[in-house]
Amino acid sequence: MDVGFIVAAVLAIVAIVVVIKTAVVVPQQNAYIVENLGKYSRTLNAGFNILVPFLERVAYRHTLKEQAIDVEEQICITSDNVQVGVDGVLYLQVMDARRASYGIGDYLFAIAQLAQTTLRSEIGKIELDKTFEERSHINVRVVEELDQASTHWGVKVLRYEIKNINPPTDVLTAMEKQMRAEREKRATVLASEGERDAKINEAEGEKQRVIKESEAAKQQQINEAEGEAAAILAVAEATAEGLKKVAAALNAEGGDKAMQLRVAEDYLERFGNLAREGNTLIVPANLSDVSSMIGAATTVFKQSLESSAASN
Repeated sequence: MDVGFIVAAVLAIVAIVVVIKTAVVVPQQNAYIVENLGKYSRTLNAGFNILVPFLERVAYRHTLKEQAIDVEEQICITSDNVQVGVDGVLYLQVMDARRASYGIGDYLFAIAQLAQTTLRSEIGKIELDKTFEERSHINVRVVEELDQASTHWGVKVLRYEIKNINPPTDVLTAMEKQMRAEREKRATVLASEGERDAKINEAEGEKQRVIKESEAAKQQQINEAEGEAAAILAVAEATAEGLKKVAAALNAEGGDKAMQLRVAEDYLERFGNLAREGNTLIVPANLSDVSSMIGAATTVFKQSLESSAASN
């Protein structure tokens, strides 16, 4: 075998190894930390990069994408001394690859442990009944505490979410009984309020009915009174009009004789009726002087007409 060929082959292999060791392609949303003889040299971003052969090497590889970390369930004790199991999920993102490499050994493990201790501290400040209501507040407090610590690690904690809160079985049974009692209480209260409202509505309806009936009776009395007043006024006006016509007739020629004749006829008619209706008959003392009686009646009638005319 030709020595030159062997040398060429060796050189080709060495060149390939050198290229593999020195040429680095960094994917999108990734960052590589390069060390030069064990010391930090630079950070490689996405794209093609060349390293110094045998002097530089890629020491750390970090993804810059948002990461989700599952925080395992742990036992927490509430302020009313009830043990609950709580687990969650943590979202974070590497912002500085150099700090993430040299600021801490394993930032994922450190943040997960810090999230558990912070969660235990926050759960211990509230009672069991409020742990379900205060989820949002607990999540915010955990993020605030983690963000302060992770800033030095080049990591940004974006959010934390509690997945489950698992009280003991006996506590769950007691809570279920309490919720059932609360529902029954609300149902009883709503039923009593409905009955009360129904009675109030009935009383209000009865009140309105009585008011309407009284107003109708009042209006009826007003209408009847107005009708009676109108009738009395009509009769009075008719009587006054009749008296005026009688007075006008008396003032006319022959009116006196006609009136005397009418009075005499009426006198005789009533006197005859009196004689027919009763067994006892009262006879005037001067029966023969009928003309004087008619004259007296005529005078009284004239005076009555004159007084009626003066009043009108």
